[in-house]
Amino acid sequence: MRIISGFLRGREIKGYTIDGTRPTMDRVKESMFAIIQDYIKDSVCLDLFAGTGNLGIEAISNGAKKCYFVDKNKIATKIIKDNINKFEIQDKCEVINKDYLDALDYFKENRIKFNIVFLDPPYENHVITEIFKVLYRRRLLKRDAIVVCEYLDEDIETEYFEVEKSKNYGYKKVGIYVPKK
Repeated sequence: MRIISGFLRGREIKGYTIDGTRPTMDRVKESMFAIIQDYIKDSVCLDLFAGTGNLGIEAISNGAKKCYFVDKNKIATKIIKDNINKFEIQDKCEVINKDYLDALDYFKENRIKFNIVFLDPPYENHVITEIFKVLYRRRLLKRDAIVVCEYLDEDIETEYFEVEKSKNYGYKKVGIYVPKK
């Protein structure tokens, strides 16, 4: 697994064999980042369910100002830290070893808001709608923010968000959502 674009292009990300993780395939990631490229420069990102940190590191490589990486798996957060240190991007990253809801509480308490949120939860959890509600109700998104979701067959309710773009990649789906005005 490699970084596909930006100043870290071609560098290898370690950790794709961590139990319980499912890294985003390169062709899916490449297409996803082509779609969101205009949102990345100087953005504050959240890589929720970060796994290896693949998506957040790609965002940093493409000009994001800061990325928060959240995963409850201690092995995953150690690998993310190792990747961040290897790429010497520590000043742009914060790694948080918490459950996603606890992390969202932390962001609310510390008044941290995001331009881009990457959501790639375990497919069987079906938590994207719940996370949308929390992001919206706790006002964790900056103006003109986007939420990038990778999922399988989840029925996502869009009471607070609307689909800006959606694309299928075999059995996977990627949706770009924006808060309703």
